[in-house]
Amino acid sequence: MSGAPQQVVLSWSGGKDSALALAALRRDPAIEVVALMTSVTREYERISIHGVRRSLLHAQAAAIGLPLIELALEPQCSNDDYEAAFMDAAGRARVLHPHATTIAFGDLFLEDVRAYREALLRRAGLTGLYPLWGQGTRALAHEFVASGFVAHLVCVDTTQLDAAFAGRTFDERLLAEMPLGVDPCGERGEFHTFVSAGPILAAPLDVVCGDVVLRDGRFAYGDLLPRT
Repeated sequence: MSGAPQQVVLSWSGGKDSALALAALRRDPAIEVVALMTSVTREYERISIHGVRRSLLHAQAAAIGLPLIELALEPQCSNDDYEAAFMDAAGRARVLHPHATTIAFGDLFLEDVRAYREALLRRAGLTGLYPLWGQGTRALAHEFVASGFVAHLVCVDTTQLDAAFAGRTFDERLLAEMPLGVDPCGERGEFHTFVSAGPILAAPLDVVCGDVVLRDGRFAYGDLLPRT
């Protein structure tokens, strides 16, 4: 008789790489994803870095059918503050899911990011899992679209990609218009996405992009809203 599946918490940004990681993990009968863990900025009530409203994050998690563990950050968060918040969230995850000693990430190829995560996980007594690691980002981007996922670009780093891409749907047309040098999955921080529909969601979220706002003279945020 085979043993019980390995319980895993997934680091969740709400974007396409997280969605692809969840889809990959759910295809593996040896893995059971038991919760999502997301960084949220307290005062703004938004997903950290991505800028998506917390209410949409909660609706997304409900459509996925997994509990959400929030990693609460201050607006001006130092690295020490982030690590303390991570340890707190990891501790709460262990209380809720004592057998979940692994956190999975949707990282693709940045070795320094993975090394940082591994060091942090060791401090927390946890291990890491990277189901997408080393896969070609162009192939992954096209796979995402072909699988029926729907996502919007919610944050664009205008030093790497034109602000006109903010708010756009992540589709084949966008991939065809992506400038050379920009990673198709935005792995170097060129852009961030929010997934509103696809095979991991029981029902789509009906969203529309509102205003695009430039912050810090650099980041163009496309504010997603529930369609009324």
